[in-house]
Amino acid sequence: MSESSSMPWPTSGSRLHEEYHDNSLNDHDLTDGLDLAFDGAEDILRAWRGGVRPDPDLTVSQWADAHRKLSSRASAEPGRYRTARTPYLREIMDALSPSHPAQRVTFMKAAQVGATEAGNNWIGFVIHHAPGPMLAVLPTVEMAKRTSRGRIDPLIEDSPALRERVKPARSRDAGNSMLSKEFPGGILVLTGANSATGLRSMPARYVFLDEVDAYPASADEEGDPVTLAEARTTTFAHRRKVFMVSTPTIRGLSRIEREFEASDQRRYFVPCPHCGTMQWLQFERLRWDKGRPEMAAYHCEGCERPIAEHHKSQMLERGEWRATAAPTDPKAIGFHLSALYSPIGWKSWEQIARDWLAAQGSDEMLRAARNTLLGETWTESGEAPEWQRLADRRVAFAAQIPAGGLFLTAGADVQKDRIEVDVWAWGRGLESWLVDHIVIPGGPDDPACWDQLTALLGQTWTHENGAIMTLAKLAIDTGYESAAVYAWGRKQGIAQVAPVKGVEGFNRATPVSGPTFVDATVNGRKLKRGARLWTVATATFKAETYRYLRIERPSEPDAPNPAGTIHLPDWADSEWLKQLVAEQLVTIRDRRGYARQEWQKMRERNEALDTRIYARAAVWILGADRFDERMWRQLEKQAGVETVAITPTAAPEKPTTPQAGQVTTPRRRGWKISTPKYME
Repeated sequence: MSESSSMPWPTSGSRLHEEYHDNSLNDHDLTDGLDLAFDGAEDILRAWRGGVRPDPDLTVSQWADAHRKLSSRASAEPGRYRTARTPYLREIMDALSPSHPAQRVTFMKAAQVGATEAGNNWIGFVIHHAPGPMLAVLPTVEMAKRTSRGRIDPLIEDSPALRERVKPARSRDAGNSMLSKEFPGGILVLTGANSATGLRSMPARYVFLDEVDAYPASADEEGDPVTLAEARTTTFAHRRKVFMVSTPTIRGLSRIEREFEASDQRRYFVPCPHCGTMQWLQFERLRWDKGRPEMAAYHCEGCERPIAEHHKSQMLERGEWRATAAPTDPKAIGFHLSALYSPIGWKSWEQIARDWLAAQGSDEMLRAARNTLLGETWTESGEAPEWQRLADRRVAFAAQIPAGGLFLTAGADVQKDRIEVDVWAWGRGLESWLVDHIVIPGGPDDPACWDQLTALLGQTWTHENGAIMTLAKLAIDTGYESAAVYAWGRKQGIAQVAPVKGVEGFNRATPVSGPTFVDATVNGRKLKRGARLWTVATATFKAETYRYLRIERPSEPDAPNPAGTIHLPDWADSEWLKQLVAEQLVTIRDRRGYARQEWQKMRERNEALDTRIYARAAVWILGADRFDERMWRQLEKQAGVETVAITPTAAPEKPTTPQAGQVTTPRRRGWKISTPKYME
C-alpha cells in the first residue's frame, strides 16, 4: 500500500486530533487497541484453521473408547466405555462411520447385548465428529421421551466432548429440548414410530431405528413408519446411514428379520479353545444334564468337546464377523447375535438354560425365549382347530357363570340387519367361558335395536355361587355405520362401553391402544372429538384365541385347567363353532418377495370370532392383563369363591339392583358389597 493511499495519523491542531483528545484517547490507548485487534484476528484465524482442518480419522468404536462415559443412571457398569467388553459390537459400530461404504446396517439380536449403547455411541460420534441432521425413532413418542431423559441426556452430560457442543436446556438459546438437541452443524430429533408428524419433520442424513419390531403397522394411518423415516434420507444420497436394530418377533411379520434376510447375514464366528475351529454359536449346541442347567456347556462342532463359560471372554476377543449370504443390496449389511455371546457377568449359559426350561409348556413363554434369548423369530401357528373337535369338548355349565368366572365382558358386531353379541366370563390366567349369545334384529338404522342393546347393559347373569353379575365392559365394533355406533356409545358413557376399531397386524406389546378422540354426530349435530375410540390389533388376539382353543385339558378330574383355557357350553351350535374357526393365518409375499402373514377368512361368516376378539379387547381395556393378586382376590371374594362361613339360618335378602360393571352377591347381614376400583 502506498503512503498516499494510507490513512494519515492525525496531526497536532487538526480537528481529528482534537476529537481523539476529547475522547481521552492517547497513544498508549491506541497501542492497546491495536493489540486487541490483532488478538481478535488471531482468534478468527485460529478458528478458521480449526474449521478447515480435517477431523481425526476416528471410527465410532475408537470415538467411544476415547470419549464415552457411561452414567450410573443409564448403565449397570458406569465409567469409561470399553469396546473390549463387547468386542462383537466393534464392527457394527464401525460400519456406521462415514468412511464405511454401507448405507443400511441391520442388527437382529437377543435382548441385552449392548445394541442400544452402540446406537448411542453413534449419536455421540455424529455430534462430535460428523455433524448433520439425525433422526432417532423409538416405538412410541412416550418411549422417545424416556430415552431422552434416561439415555441421551446422560450421554451428553457425562461426556465432556459432547457437553461443550450441546448447550444445557436451561439456556435461553440452547435449542435443547426433550425431543430435540441442537449442536454445531446438526440436530438430533427423537420421535415415536406412532407419530407421522415426527417422522416427516425434517430431512435426515442419519436415521437410528430402535426396536423396529415394536413399531405399529402404520403411523397415524399414513403408512409404514420405517418407510416414512427412510424417506427423510433421500436428499443425502450416498452419504446417508440407516441403522436398524431390534429383537425379532413373529416370522413373516418381523421387520428386522426381513431386513436381515435381505442383507449379507453376518454371523460372529469364534474359535474353540480346544481345537481352534471357528464357528458361530447355536443354541442346539448348548447342552446340560437333565434337571441340571448349572452344568450347561457349549459343545464344539469340530471336536465335540464341552467348552466351559470361562473361555467366553477369550473367544469373543478372537471372534470375527463373516457374511453367510449374498445381499440383495450391496450397500446393505446385516448382523445377527444371540444371548449366547453375552459377556461374562451379563447373561450366563446357565441362566439361558434355566430360562429355556422355565418356558416349556407355554407358547407365550417359548415365544419370548426364542425372541429374547436366541434373537430369532417365532413361527406362529395360525391353524384353526377343527370345529367338530370343539363340539366334542362342549360341556354343560352348572350355572350361567361357572365357578371360575369372576367378571363379564361382551363383544358386539354390528351388521346391516342385526347386532350380534357374545358374553364371556373371565377368570384367573384369562381362563374364559362363553356365557351368552344374543342376536338383536333390526340393524343400526332401527332405534329399537339400539334400545335392546342398551337394555343388555343392565342385564344380569347368575354365578354358580349365587352372585349376580352385569357386564363390566362391552366393546362394540365401529367398522360398519360408525357414526351410529359413536352416537350410541356417547349416550351410554365411557364406564361400560368402548367403541373399537380393528386394524391388521400383530402388536403383542400393546394389542389395544387408545383411546383417541374422533368426531361424532349426535341428534344431527356434529361434535368435534365427540367420541372415544380404541384401536385393536386383531391379529394378536386371533392368534391367542386359536392357541387357547388348542390347549389340552388335564387328565386328572380335579386338576386345575391351564391358563387361557376356553370353555364352550353345550348349547353352542355348529354354526357358531364354524364361525369361531372361520379364519386362517396364511403367509403371502409382496412384490419385492418379502413374506408377511395375514388372517384370511376360510368361510363367509366369522361373527363369533369377531365378537370374541372384541370381548377380549374389553378385558385388556379393563386392565385385567395387569391385575395383581390383590385384585384377583377381591374379585373372588365378590363372586363368592372365597367367603367366610355363613350361618345357615340367615335368610338372604333380595339383591340390590346392580350398577354397571358391578359384581354382587345375594346380600346377607353384615356383608358389604363393593365395586372394584378398575370398574368404577
